[in-house]
Amino acid sequence: MGKILLLSNGHGEDVSGALIGQALQSLGHNVQALPLAGLGNPYRQTGIALLGRSHEFSTGGIGYTSLRGRLTELVQGQILYLLRRLLRLLRHGHRFDLIVVVGDVIPVIAAWLTRRPVATYLVAYSSHYEGRLRLPWPCGELLASPRFQAVFSRDQLTADDLTGQLKRPVHFIGNPFMDPVLTPAETLPTAQQRIGLLPGSRRPELEENLLLLLQLIEHLPKPAGLHVDLALVASLEDAALHALAASVGWQLERGVLSRPGTVPITVRRDDFQSVLQHSDLIIGMAGTAIEQAVGLARPALQLPGKGPQFTAQFAEAQRRLLGPTVFCAPGDAGSNENIDATAALALDLLKRSSSDQPLQEQCRREASRRLGTAGGGTRMASAISKLLP
Repeated sequence: MGKILLLSNGHGEDVSGALIGQALQSLGHNVQALPLAGLGNPYRQTGIALLGRSHEFSTGGIGYTSLRGRLTELVQGQILYLLRRLLRLLRHGHRFDLIVVVGDVIPVIAAWLTRRPVATYLVAYSSHYEGRLRLPWPCGELLASPRFQAVFSRDQLTADDLTGQLKRPVHFIGNPFMDPVLTPAETLPTAQQRIGLLPGSRRPELEENLLLLLQLIEHLPKPAGLHVDLALVASLEDAALHALAASVGWQLERGVLSRPGTVPITVRRDDFQSVLQHSDLIIGMAGTAIEQAVGLARPALQLPGKGPQFTAQFAEAQRRLLGPTVFCAPGDAGSNENIDATAALALDLLKRSSSDQPLQEQCRREASRRLGTAGGGTRMASAISKLLP
């Protein structure tokens, strides 16, 4: 069996990389990972060894962030950290039979520099953004070279587009990050209707996002039978959550956030899978988690924040990527106009989610078209395994 190195550059990319790596390990391969940004916790959680020590930055990765996020990266030393990671890759790359890239142009360039055979999963790029994908230089030239033995895309439109542009086969066989949420999860208590809240995972942006979501819930009426769940990462502990909620008039008691006259919110830590599967409507300020919601054929409602990641610009790009079942209300991020309009739109979508058959059919169609079916990680690992002698 072969020695494989996974190369990724962001939290969502690490999640996909870990799922591919786990499938490759099950086939008998020796797998290590080098996350170019972040701690690489998804790799640790699946038992995949990291190549060297890692460090986390508040922007969560090298990618689509605001100007403030870019400046934060510089101040925190993320660029220097990346250069050190690249040097580590160049020192150790020769030990591996195959480099598997999960991400965008940065790990593509890094993998090419190792002079090793490469397989690439372009999870960060899609032709749905503009209709024709404009790969940043020199990504296209590198992907077209023989050193890159296989290229996988995140949707069929991109596969068809890049097959023509690169003049080589580009394959869409599913998205590994959909596999966990398509596996049946723990059943939640019965409710007539459910709203799932996704504030994201990166602190301190997480706290700012959560305050906006609490403000939004305050603007919702309190209909009978409505249950609201908050999918929260473990890094925001109860003490910090209690202080944050209390600062805006909410109380945390026994895992429930409450405020007089407002729908209570059940806090569910590290339980995204159950929240996604059992919600009729997802309201989110996240990247991969919103994609997973669309892949589960759920309507998703965005609430843009101040960033550095989930800004109005990011939200607009996400709608182009994921299509017409992702909704966003008008108004500047964080403004009363946007909060009021989002609350009204949430009520409308919640009603339509159970009675509007054309919307339900559209959600199912876009889920298949944009994200694919379950088993993407296993299929991709099998295809990658065939590249090894």
